Amino acid sequence: MLPTFSQDLRRTPFPHALELTALSEENNALLLDWLESEAPWRLKIADFYQQYEFGFQDVVLPAQLKNIFSEDSVAKLRRNVELLFGVSLSSKVDIAAHKMVGSQIIKIHNDYIPGQETHRILIQLNRGWEEANGGILMIFSDRNVDSMANAFLPLNNSAFAFEISPRSFHAVSPIKSGERYTVVISFSKDDH
Repeated sequence: MLPTFSQDLRRTPFPHALELTALSEENNALLLDWLESEAPWRLKIADFYQQYEFGFQDVVLPAQLKNIFSEDSVAKLRRNVELLFGVSLSSKVDIAAHKMVGSQIIKIHNDYIPGQETHRILIQLNRGWEEANGGILMIFSDRNVDSMANAFLPLNNSAFAFEISPRSFHAVSPIKSGERYTVVISFSKDDH
């Protein structure tokens, strides 16, 4: 099953929540093993980031991973996110995976595109990540680097949920060593 967030929603600098245990130990290990060995990574270079990525809609998941991302599991996560953020979400979901290595970085941005995804879950997967590895998730009050409000070490099997808006500024510090994997699950508000 996918993560269940407690009702501890932080509102500053934008609505977000942290969960330290996203998946069962077994599912975490199965997913991380697949991301490290068989996942179909493609390099993506944009103006504010560089990383390897792929969308789950473009792959056939191995049998041992299908229960993690089953329709029922995604629906339970959607209901949890609705309760956490006090919103109604559509059944549309987008799931992708990201891998950052070397000196890859994600500069300050907010993910906001009018009419697109409104809520995002980041599930961190890695082996023994420490601060010295870099890849720290940072959140900001505005686009200015001096406005950093908090920072989160991408601990293995942790999850970060946030509301996407014009003020949801965040970034990832440069990777200094290791491979940083993230599963990204995005939802959209139900406009009906």
